[in-house]
Amino acid sequence: MLPVCSEVHAVDYVIVAVYFLAMVGVGVYFLRRQGDVAAYFVGSRRMTAGHIGLSVVATDVGGGFSIGLGGLGFSMGMSGSWLLFTGLIGAWLSAVLLIPRVKRLGDQHGWLTFPQYLEYRYDGRTRLLAAVVSGVAYAAFVGAQILAGAKLGAVAFGVTQTSAVIVMAAVVILYTTFGGLEAVVYTDTIQWVILLGGLLLVGVPFAWLEVGGWDNLTAALPPGHLSFTELPLNTAVTWLLSIVPIWFVGNTLYQRIYASRDVKAAQRAWYLAGVLEWPLLALLGTVLGVFARVIFPDLDPETEAELGLPKLIAEVLPAGVTGLMMAAYLSAVMSTADSCLLASVGHFVSDVYERHINPAADTKHLLRLSRVLCVVVGTVSIAVALLVPTVLEAILLAYAFMVCGLFAPLVAGLVWRRASAIAAFFSILAGGGLAVVLTFARKGGFLDGFWDVDPVVVALPASALVMVALSLLLPAGAPAKSLERTGAGDDRNE
Repeated sequence: MLPVCSEVHAVDYVIVAVYFLAMVGVGVYFLRRQGDVAAYFVGSRRMTAGHIGLSVVATDVGGGFSIGLGGLGFSMGMSGSWLLFTGLIGAWLSAVLLIPRVKRLGDQHGWLTFPQYLEYRYDGRTRLLAAVVSGVAYAAFVGAQILAGAKLGAVAFGVTQTSAVIVMAAVVILYTTFGGLEAVVYTDTIQWVILLGGLLLVGVPFAWLEVGGWDNLTAALPPGHLSFTELPLNTAVTWLLSIVPIWFVGNTLYQRIYASRDVKAAQRAWYLAGVLEWPLLALLGTVLGVFARVIFPDLDPETEAELGLPKLIAEVLPAGVTGLMMAAYLSAVMSTADSCLLASVGHFVSDVYERHINPAADTKHLLRLSRVLCVVVGTVSIAVALLVPTVLEAILLAYAFMVCGLFAPLVAGLVWRRASAIAAFFSILAGGGLAVVLTFARKGGFLDGFWDVDPVVVALPASALVMVALSLLLPAGAPAKSLERTGAGDDRNE
Protein backbone atom coordinates (compact mmCIF):
# COMPACT_ATOMS: atom_id res chain seq x y z
CA MET A 1 0.00 0.00 0.00
CA LEU A 2 1.13 3.56 -0.62
CA PRO A 3 2.30 5.66 2.33
CA VAL A 4 -0.45 7.90 3.68
CA CYS A 5 0.21 11.63 3.46
CA SER A 6 -0.73 13.31 6.71
CA GLU A 7 -0.44 16.87 5.51
CA VAL A 8 -1.06 19.00 2.47
CA HIS A 9 2.07 20.45 0.90
CA ALA A 10 2.69 23.99 -0.28
CA VAL A 11 2.38 22.95 -3.91
CA ASP A 12 -1.21 21.84 -3.27
CA TYR A 13 -2.10 25.25 -1.88
CA VAL A 14 -0.54 26.88 -4.93
CA ILE A 15 -2.48 24.68 -7.36
CA VAL A 16 -5.83 25.43 -5.70
CA ALA A 17 -5.04 29.15 -5.38
CA VAL A 18 -4.11 29.38 -9.08
CA TYR A 19 -7.32 27.55 -9.98
CA PHE A 20 -9.44 29.97 -7.92
CA LEU A 21 -7.74 32.99 -9.49
CA ALA A 22 -8.26 31.54 -12.98
CA MET A 23 -12.01 31.16 -12.38
CA VAL A 24 -12.31 34.75 -11.15
CA GLY A 25 -10.28 35.82 -14.20
CA VAL A 26 -12.81 34.20 -16.53
CA GLY A 27 -15.55 36.17 -14.83
CA VAL A 28 -13.63 39.43 -15.25
CA TYR A 29 -13.05 38.65 -18.94
CA PHE A 30 -16.77 38.21 -19.61
CA LEU A 31 -17.59 41.32 -17.56
CA ARG A 32 -16.67 43.41 -20.57
CA ARG A 33 -19.01 41.46 -22.84
CA GLN A 34 -22.20 41.91 -20.83
CA GLY A 35 -24.18 44.61 -22.62
CA ASP A 36 -27.67 43.73 -21.41
CA VAL A 37 -29.61 41.47 -19.09
CA ALA A 38 -30.28 38.88 -21.84
CA ALA A 39 -26.54 38.41 -22.38
CA TYR A 40 -26.11 38.09 -18.62
CA PHE A 41 -28.75 35.39 -18.08
CA VAL A 42 -28.94 33.45 -21.38
CA GLY A 43 -25.67 34.28 -23.16
CA SER A 44 -27.37 36.03 -26.09
CA ARG A 45 -28.91 32.69 -27.24
CA ARG A 46 -25.99 31.57 -29.41
CA MET A 47 -24.18 28.76 -27.59
CA THR A 48 -23.23 25.40 -29.08
CA ALA A 49 -24.35 21.92 -28.04
CA GLY A 50 -20.92 20.89 -26.75
CA HIS A 51 -20.50 23.77 -24.31
CA ILE A 52 -24.13 23.60 -23.21
CA GLY A 53 -24.01 19.82 -22.70
CA LEU A 54 -20.89 19.97 -20.55
CA SER A 55 -22.36 22.87 -18.60
CA VAL A 56 -25.61 20.97 -18.03
CA VAL A 57 -23.90 17.89 -16.61
CA ALA A 58 -21.47 19.98 -14.57
CA THR A 59 -24.38 21.95 -13.15
CA ASP A 60 -26.59 18.95 -12.42
CA VAL A 61 -23.94 16.74 -10.85
CA GLY A 62 -21.68 19.34 -9.26
CA GLY A 63 -19.90 19.05 -5.98
CA GLY A 64 -23.03 18.19 -4.04
CA PHE A 65 -23.72 15.01 -5.95
CA SER A 66 -19.98 14.32 -6.27
CA ILE A 67 -19.52 14.35 -2.51
CA GLY A 68 -22.93 12.72 -2.09
CA LEU A 69 -21.97 9.90 -4.46
CA GLY A 70 -18.79 9.32 -2.51
CA GLY A 71 -20.88 9.13 0.65
CA LEU A 72 -23.30 6.67 -0.95
CA GLY A 73 -20.41 4.51 -2.17
CA PHE A 74 -19.02 4.54 1.37
CA SER A 75 -22.30 3.71 3.10
CA MET A 76 -24.24 1.50 0.64
CA GLY A 77 -21.76 0.50 -2.06
CA MET A 78 -22.08 0.41 -5.84
CA SER A 79 -25.88 0.49 -5.70
CA GLY A 80 -25.49 4.17 -4.87
CA SER A 81 -24.49 4.79 -8.49
CA TRP A 82 -28.15 4.46 -9.50
CA LEU A 83 -28.67 7.94 -8.06
CA LEU A 84 -27.42 9.46 -11.31
CA PHE A 85 -29.37 7.04 -13.51
CA THR A 86 -32.26 9.36 -12.71
CA GLY A 87 -30.24 12.10 -14.41
CA LEU A 88 -30.00 10.06 -17.62
CA ILE A 89 -33.77 9.43 -17.59
CA GLY A 90 -34.63 13.05 -16.84
CA ALA A 91 -32.26 14.49 -19.44
CA TRP A 92 -33.48 12.30 -22.29
CA LEU A 93 -37.18 12.68 -21.43
CA SER A 94 -36.94 16.46 -21.29
CA ALA A 95 -34.95 16.53 -24.56
CA VAL A 96 -37.86 14.81 -26.32
CA LEU A 97 -40.89 16.18 -24.49
CA LEU A 98 -39.92 19.64 -23.24
CA ILE A 99 -37.20 21.28 -25.30
CA PRO A 100 -39.02 21.49 -28.67
CA ARG A 101 -41.90 23.33 -27.00
CA VAL A 102 -40.18 25.75 -24.66
CA LYS A 103 -37.17 26.58 -26.84
CA ARG A 104 -39.30 27.93 -29.69
CA LEU A 105 -41.55 29.84 -27.31
CA GLY A 106 -38.57 31.17 -25.39
CA ASP A 107 -36.91 32.51 -28.52
CA GLN A 108 -40.19 33.96 -29.78
CA HIS A 109 -40.97 35.85 -26.58
CA GLY A 110 -37.45 36.54 -25.34
CA TRP A 111 -37.87 34.56 -22.12
CA LEU A 112 -35.12 34.37 -19.51
CA THR A 113 -36.70 32.07 -16.87
CA PHE A 114 -38.92 29.03 -16.40
CA PRO A 115 -41.83 30.85 -14.65
CA GLN A 116 -42.33 32.94 -17.79
CA TYR A 117 -43.76 29.81 -19.41
CA LEU A 118 -46.17 29.43 -16.49
CA GLU A 119 -47.39 32.99 -17.04
CA TYR A 120 -47.77 32.28 -20.76
CA ARG A 121 -49.87 29.22 -19.92
CA TYR A 122 -51.63 30.47 -16.76
CA ASP A 123 -51.21 33.97 -15.31
CA GLY A 124 -48.88 36.44 -13.61
CA ARG A 125 -49.61 35.29 -10.06
CA THR A 126 -48.65 31.73 -10.88
CA ARG A 127 -45.42 33.02 -12.34
CA LEU A 128 -44.69 35.05 -9.21
CA LEU A 129 -45.32 32.15 -6.81
CA ALA A 130 -43.26 29.77 -8.94
CA ALA A 131 -40.40 32.27 -9.01
CA VAL A 132 -40.38 32.57 -5.22
CA VAL A 133 -40.41 28.78 -4.75
CA SER A 134 -37.67 28.22 -7.31
CA GLY A 135 -35.62 31.23 -6.21
CA VAL A 136 -35.57 30.10 -2.57
CA ALA A 137 -34.78 26.50 -3.55
CA TYR A 138 -31.86 27.59 -5.71
CA ALA A 139 -30.46 29.75 -2.92
CA ALA A 140 -30.48 26.59 -0.80
CA PHE A 141 -28.74 24.71 -3.63
CA VAL A 142 -25.95 27.29 -3.59
CA GLY A 143 -25.52 26.71 0.12
CA ALA A 144 -25.39 22.94 -0.37
CA GLN A 145 -22.65 23.26 -2.99
CA ILE A 146 -20.62 25.63 -0.85
CA LEU A 147 -20.96 23.14 2.01
CA ALA A 148 -19.60 20.40 -0.26
CA GLY A 149 -16.55 22.50 -1.13
CA ALA A 150 -16.07 23.51 2.48
CA LYS A 151 -16.02 19.90 3.65
CA LEU A 152 -13.29 19.16 1.15
CA GLY A 153 -11.28 22.23 2.09
CA ALA A 154 -11.65 21.77 5.82
CA VAL A 155 -10.45 18.16 5.75
CA ALA A 156 -7.68 18.65 3.19
CA PHE A 157 -6.21 21.94 4.39
CA GLY A 158 -6.84 21.65 8.11
CA VAL A 159 -8.97 24.80 8.40
CA THR A 160 -12.33 25.23 10.06
CA GLN A 161 -15.42 24.46 8.01
CA THR A 162 -16.65 28.02 8.57
CA SER A 163 -13.47 29.48 7.06
CA ALA A 164 -13.72 27.13 4.10
CA VAL A 165 -17.36 28.12 3.53
CA ILE A 166 -16.44 31.82 3.39
CA VAL A 167 -13.57 31.29 0.91
CA MET A 168 -15.66 29.06 -1.38
CA ALA A 169 -18.58 31.49 -1.32
CA ALA A 170 -16.35 34.45 -2.11
CA VAL A 171 -14.88 32.83 -5.22
CA VAL A 172 -18.26 31.67 -6.56
CA ILE A 173 -19.92 35.02 -5.93
CA LEU A 174 -17.10 36.98 -7.57
CA TYR A 175 -16.89 35.26 -10.94
CA THR A 176 -20.66 34.74 -11.25
CA THR A 177 -21.32 38.39 -10.43
CA PHE A 178 -18.78 39.54 -13.00
CA GLY A 179 -19.43 37.23 -15.92
CA GLY A 180 -23.05 36.03 -16.00
CA LEU A 181 -24.11 32.90 -17.91
CA GLU A 182 -21.33 32.98 -20.49
CA ALA A 183 -18.71 32.92 -17.75
CA VAL A 184 -20.64 30.16 -16.01
CA VAL A 185 -20.95 27.98 -19.13
CA TYR A 186 -17.32 28.32 -20.21
CA THR A 187 -15.98 27.76 -16.71
CA ASP A 188 -18.30 24.74 -16.45
CA THR A 189 -16.63 23.30 -19.55
CA ILE A 190 -13.20 23.76 -17.99
CA GLN A 191 -14.40 22.43 -14.65
CA TRP A 192 -15.93 19.29 -16.16
CA VAL A 193 -12.70 18.46 -18.01
CA ILE A 194 -10.73 18.97 -14.78
CA LEU A 195 -13.13 16.78 -12.78
CA LEU A 196 -13.25 13.93 -15.31
CA GLY A 197 -9.51 13.99 -15.84
CA GLY A 198 -8.88 14.11 -12.11
CA LEU A 199 -11.10 11.12 -11.42
CA LEU A 200 -9.91 8.94 -14.30
CA LEU A 201 -6.20 9.73 -14.31
CA VAL A 202 -5.51 10.57 -10.68
CA GLY A 203 -8.17 9.68 -8.11
CA VAL A 204 -9.11 6.13 -9.08
CA PRO A 205 -5.58 4.84 -9.89
CA PHE A 206 -3.99 6.16 -6.67
CA ALA A 207 -6.90 5.01 -4.50
CA TRP A 208 -6.74 1.55 -6.10
CA LEU A 209 -3.06 1.25 -5.23
CA GLU A 210 -3.82 2.34 -1.67
CA VAL A 211 -6.55 -0.29 -1.35
CA GLY A 212 -4.05 -2.96 -2.41
CA GLY A 213 -5.94 -4.77 -5.14
CA TRP A 214 -9.09 -6.82 -5.59
CA ASP A 215 -8.50 -9.35 -2.82
CA ASN A 216 -8.00 -6.64 -0.19
CA LEU A 217 -11.04 -4.77 -1.50
CA THR A 218 -13.46 -7.69 -1.32
CA ALA A 219 -12.13 -8.85 2.04
CA ALA A 220 -12.58 -5.44 3.69
CA LEU A 221 -16.05 -4.56 2.40
CA PRO A 222 -19.40 -5.58 3.91
CA PRO A 223 -21.37 -8.25 2.01
CA GLY A 224 -23.16 -6.87 -1.04
CA HIS A 225 -21.14 -3.65 -1.14
CA LEU A 226 -19.99 -4.31 -4.71
CA SER A 227 -23.45 -5.33 -5.89
CA PHE A 228 -25.68 -3.12 -8.03
CA THR A 229 -28.88 -4.74 -6.74
CA GLU A 230 -28.84 -3.68 -3.08
CA LEU A 231 -30.86 -0.50 -3.60
CA PRO A 232 -33.98 -0.35 -1.39
CA LEU A 233 -37.19 0.17 -3.36
CA ASN A 234 -38.30 3.20 -1.32
CA THR A 235 -34.92 4.86 -1.94
CA ALA A 236 -35.18 4.25 -5.68
CA VAL A 237 -38.71 5.71 -5.76
CA THR A 238 -37.61 8.76 -3.78
CA TRP A 239 -34.70 9.42 -6.14
CA LEU A 240 -36.91 9.05 -9.21
CA LEU A 241 -39.62 11.36 -7.89
CA SER A 242 -37.15 13.94 -6.58
CA ILE A 243 -34.66 14.12 -9.44
CA VAL A 244 -36.31 13.22 -12.76
CA PRO A 245 -38.88 16.06 -12.54
CA ILE A 246 -36.15 18.62 -11.84
CA TRP A 247 -35.20 18.31 -15.52
CA PHE A 248 -38.59 19.81 -16.33
CA VAL A 249 -38.72 22.63 -13.77
CA GLY A 250 -35.08 23.62 -13.08
CA ASN A 251 -34.40 27.22 -14.02
CA THR A 252 -30.71 26.45 -14.54
CA LEU A 253 -31.79 24.11 -17.34
CA TYR A 254 -34.24 26.56 -18.90
CA GLN A 255 -31.51 29.19 -19.03
CA ARG A 256 -29.38 26.76 -21.01
CA ILE A 257 -32.26 25.80 -23.29
CA TYR A 258 -32.80 29.49 -24.07
CA ALA A 259 -29.03 30.00 -24.46
CA SER A 260 -28.70 27.25 -27.10
CA ARG A 261 -28.50 28.18 -30.77
CA ASP A 262 -31.58 26.20 -31.71
CA VAL A 263 -33.78 23.23 -30.73
CA LYS A 264 -31.43 20.61 -32.19
CA ALA A 265 -28.42 22.04 -30.38
CA ALA A 266 -30.28 21.97 -27.08
CA GLN A 267 -31.44 18.38 -27.60
CA ARG A 268 -27.93 17.19 -28.49
CA ALA A 269 -26.64 18.88 -25.35
CA TRP A 270 -29.19 17.05 -23.19
CA TYR A 271 -28.40 13.64 -24.75
CA LEU A 272 -24.69 14.24 -24.09
CA ALA A 273 -25.34 15.28 -20.50
CA GLY A 274 -27.36 12.14 -19.77
CA VAL A 275 -24.61 9.77 -20.90
CA LEU A 276 -21.92 11.66 -19.02
CA GLU A 277 -23.96 11.45 -15.81
CA TRP A 278 -24.65 7.72 -16.05
CA PRO A 279 -22.75 5.54 -16.26
CA LEU A 280 -19.55 7.59 -16.46
CA LEU A 281 -19.54 9.95 -13.51
CA ALA A 282 -21.92 7.82 -11.43
CA LEU A 283 -19.51 4.90 -11.41
CA LEU A 284 -16.37 6.96 -10.89
CA GLY A 285 -17.77 8.84 -7.91
CA THR A 286 -19.23 5.77 -6.25
CA VAL A 287 -16.08 3.70 -6.73
CA LEU A 288 -14.02 6.31 -4.87
CA GLY A 289 -16.49 6.13 -1.99
CA VAL A 290 -16.14 2.34 -1.91
CA PHE A 291 -12.35 2.66 -1.84
CA ALA A 292 -12.61 5.16 1.01
CA ARG A 293 -14.65 2.61 3.00
CA VAL A 294 -11.67 0.23 2.82
CA ILE A 295 -9.02 2.85 3.54
CA PHE A 296 -10.86 4.49 6.47
CA PRO A 297 -12.77 1.67 8.20
CA ASP A 298 -13.09 3.64 11.45
CA LEU A 299 -15.43 6.25 9.93
CA ASP A 300 -19.07 5.74 10.89
CA PRO A 301 -21.01 4.88 7.68
CA GLU A 302 -24.17 6.37 9.17
CA THR A 303 -22.84 9.79 10.18
CA GLU A 304 -19.41 10.24 8.56
CA ALA A 305 -19.82 8.71 5.09
CA GLU A 306 -19.37 12.05 3.31
CA LEU A 307 -15.98 12.54 5.02
CA GLY A 308 -14.47 9.45 3.38
CA LEU A 309 -13.80 11.03 0.00
CA PRO A 310 -12.25 14.27 1.37
CA LYS A 311 -10.02 12.22 3.67
CA LEU A 312 -8.97 10.04 0.75
CA ILE A 313 -7.92 13.10 -1.22
CA ALA A 314 -6.12 14.74 1.69
CA GLU A 315 -4.38 11.73 3.25
CA VAL A 316 -3.76 9.22 0.49
CA LEU A 317 -2.62 11.21 -2.52
CA PRO A 318 0.97 12.53 -2.78
CA ALA A 319 1.96 16.20 -2.91
CA GLY A 320 0.78 17.95 -6.04
CA VAL A 321 -1.72 15.20 -6.85
CA THR A 322 -3.77 16.25 -3.83
CA GLY A 323 -3.95 19.78 -5.21
CA LEU A 324 -5.05 18.51 -8.61
CA MET A 325 -7.82 16.39 -7.12
CA MET A 326 -8.88 19.23 -4.83
CA ALA A 327 -9.14 21.47 -7.88
CA ALA A 328 -11.17 18.77 -9.66
CA TYR A 329 -13.74 18.45 -6.90
CA LEU A 330 -13.85 22.16 -6.16
CA SER A 331 -14.52 22.68 -9.86
CA ALA A 332 -17.55 20.42 -9.54
CA VAL A 333 -18.73 22.39 -6.53
CA MET A 334 -18.43 25.72 -8.28
CA SER A 335 -19.97 24.52 -11.55
CA THR A 336 -23.26 23.94 -9.74
CA ALA A 337 -23.06 26.76 -7.24
CA ASP A 338 -22.57 29.41 -9.91
CA SER A 339 -25.48 28.12 -12.01
CA CYS A 340 -27.84 27.93 -9.05
CA LEU A 341 -26.84 31.41 -7.94
CA LEU A 342 -27.55 32.81 -11.39
CA ALA A 343 -30.88 30.94 -11.58
CA SER A 344 -32.02 32.33 -8.23
CA VAL A 345 -31.02 35.88 -9.16
CA GLY A 346 -32.76 35.50 -12.52
CA HIS A 347 -36.03 34.79 -10.74
CA PHE A 348 -35.80 37.80 -8.46
CA VAL A 349 -34.75 40.18 -11.24
CA SER A 350 -36.96 39.05 -14.13
CA ASP A 351 -39.94 37.35 -12.49
CA VAL A 352 -40.32 39.56 -9.42
CA TYR A 353 -38.64 42.96 -9.82
CA GLU A 354 -39.11 43.64 -13.53
CA ARG A 355 -42.51 41.96 -13.76
CA HIS A 356 -44.17 43.26 -10.57
CA ILE A 357 -42.12 46.12 -9.08
CA ASN A 358 -40.51 48.16 -11.85
CA PRO A 359 -41.72 47.11 -15.34
CA ALA A 360 -40.18 50.26 -16.83
CA ALA A 361 -36.63 49.42 -15.72
CA ASP A 362 -34.12 49.61 -18.56
CA THR A 363 -31.70 46.80 -19.30
CA LYS A 364 -28.66 48.57 -17.81
CA HIS A 365 -30.50 49.05 -14.53
CA LEU A 366 -31.52 45.38 -14.52
CA LEU A 367 -27.94 44.32 -15.24
CA ARG A 368 -26.64 46.33 -12.28
CA LEU A 369 -29.38 44.93 -10.05
CA SER A 370 -28.51 41.38 -11.15
CA ARG A 371 -24.91 41.83 -10.03
CA VAL A 372 -25.95 43.30 -6.69
CA LEU A 373 -28.36 40.44 -6.08
CA CYS A 374 -25.66 37.88 -6.92
CA VAL A 375 -23.76 39.19 -3.92
CA VAL A 376 -26.88 39.30 -1.71
CA VAL A 377 -28.19 35.83 -2.55
CA GLY A 378 -24.70 34.36 -2.38
CA THR A 379 -24.23 35.81 1.08
CA VAL A 380 -27.57 34.42 2.27
CA SER A 381 -26.59 30.98 0.97
CA ILE A 382 -23.63 30.99 3.35
CA ALA A 383 -26.13 30.60 6.20
CA VAL A 384 -27.48 27.43 4.54
CA ALA A 385 -23.97 26.04 4.25
CA LEU A 386 -23.33 26.68 7.93
CA LEU A 387 -26.64 25.27 9.21
CA VAL A 388 -27.31 22.13 7.14
CA PRO A 389 -25.33 19.05 8.33
CA THR A 390 -25.04 16.97 5.14
CA VAL A 391 -24.73 17.91 1.48
CA LEU A 392 -27.08 15.28 0.05
CA GLU A 393 -29.73 16.11 2.64
CA ALA A 394 -29.70 19.78 1.63
CA ILE A 395 -29.90 18.94 -2.08
CA LEU A 396 -32.78 16.50 -1.76
CA LEU A 397 -34.74 18.90 0.47
CA ALA A 398 -34.41 21.70 -2.07
CA TYR A 399 -35.28 19.28 -4.90
CA ALA A 400 -38.40 18.11 -3.05
CA PHE A 401 -39.57 21.67 -2.38
CA MET A 402 -39.17 22.69 -6.01
CA VAL A 403 -40.38 19.50 -7.68
CA CYS A 404 -43.43 18.97 -5.49
CA GLY A 405 -44.56 22.52 -6.10
CA LEU A 406 -43.81 23.04 -9.79
CA PHE A 407 -43.92 19.72 -11.65
CA ALA A 408 -47.69 19.13 -11.71
CA PRO A 409 -48.60 22.63 -13.03
CA LEU A 410 -45.93 22.36 -15.73
CA VAL A 411 -47.03 18.94 -16.99
CA ALA A 412 -50.71 19.91 -16.86
CA GLY A 413 -49.96 23.07 -18.80
CA LEU A 414 -48.12 21.14 -21.50
CA VAL A 415 -50.67 18.36 -22.07
CA TRP A 416 -54.09 19.47 -20.73
CA ARG A 417 -55.96 22.42 -22.19
CA ARG A 418 -58.44 22.39 -19.29
CA ALA A 419 -55.70 23.11 -16.72
CA SER A 420 -56.54 26.42 -15.03
CA ALA A 421 -54.58 29.23 -13.44
CA ILE A 422 -56.18 28.97 -10.02
CA ALA A 423 -55.46 25.22 -9.99
CA ALA A 424 -51.81 25.85 -10.87
CA PHE A 425 -51.45 28.46 -8.12
CA PHE A 426 -52.84 26.25 -5.35
CA SER A 427 -51.05 23.16 -6.68
CA ILE A 428 -47.74 24.97 -6.14
CA LEU A 429 -48.77 25.97 -2.62
CA ALA A 430 -49.99 22.49 -1.70
CA GLY A 431 -47.06 20.52 -3.11
CA GLY A 432 -44.21 22.75 -2.01
CA GLY A 433 -45.72 23.53 1.37
CA LEU A 434 -46.50 19.90 2.18
CA ALA A 435 -42.99 18.80 1.19
CA VAL A 436 -41.43 21.28 3.60
CA VAL A 437 -43.82 20.57 6.48
CA LEU A 438 -43.41 16.80 6.22
CA THR A 439 -39.64 17.06 5.89
CA PHE A 440 -39.19 19.09 9.06
CA ALA A 441 -41.79 17.05 10.95
CA ARG A 442 -39.91 13.91 10.04
CA LYS A 443 -36.54 15.41 11.00
CA GLY A 444 -37.95 16.65 14.30
CA GLY A 445 -39.10 13.17 15.24
CA PHE A 446 -42.80 14.06 15.26
CA LEU A 447 -43.60 11.22 12.85
CA ASP A 448 -41.45 8.53 14.46
CA GLY A 449 -43.16 5.20 14.81
CA PHE A 450 -45.88 5.65 12.23
CA TRP A 451 -44.26 7.41 9.24
CA ASP A 452 -41.47 6.01 7.11
CA VAL A 453 -42.31 7.42 3.68
CA ASP A 454 -40.26 10.17 2.07
CA PRO A 455 -42.23 13.44 1.89
CA VAL A 456 -41.92 13.66 -1.88
CA VAL A 457 -43.91 10.42 -2.24
CA VAL A 458 -46.88 12.18 -0.61
CA ALA A 459 -46.40 15.82 -1.59
CA LEU A 460 -45.96 15.27 -5.35
CA PRO A 461 -49.21 13.27 -5.77
CA ALA A 462 -50.98 15.80 -3.52
CA SER A 463 -49.90 18.62 -5.81
CA ALA A 464 -51.16 16.68 -8.85
CA LEU A 465 -54.46 15.95 -7.11
CA VAL A 466 -55.03 19.63 -6.36
CA MET A 467 -54.13 20.50 -9.94
CA VAL A 468 -56.64 18.06 -11.42
CA ALA A 469 -59.45 18.67 -8.93
CA LEU A 470 -59.40 22.48 -9.16
CA SER A 471 -59.02 22.41 -12.94
CA LEU A 472 -62.17 20.28 -13.17
CA LEU A 473 -64.04 22.50 -10.73
CA LEU A 474 -62.66 25.81 -12.02
CA PRO A 475 -61.42 25.19 -15.57
CA ALA A 476 -59.67 27.78 -17.69
CA GLY A 477 -62.24 30.39 -18.65
CA ALA A 478 -64.24 29.95 -15.41
CA PRO A 479 -63.68 32.01 -12.22
CA ALA A 480 -59.93 31.61 -12.71
CA LYS A 481 -60.25 34.52 -15.14
CA SER A 482 -60.44 36.82 -12.15
CA LEU A 483 -56.75 36.23 -11.57
CA GLU A 484 -54.50 38.81 -13.21
CA ARG A 485 -53.47 38.04 -16.82
CA THR A 486 -51.10 40.47 -18.44
CA GLY A 487 -47.97 40.57 -20.58
CA ALA A 488 -46.81 37.21 -21.83
CA GLY A 489 -50.01 35.55 -20.66
CA ASP A 490 -52.07 37.31 -23.28
CA ASP A 491 -51.05 34.99 -26.12
CA ARG A 492 -50.60 31.78 -24.19
CA ASN A 493 -52.88 29.73 -26.43
CA GLU A 494 -50.90 30.20 -29.64
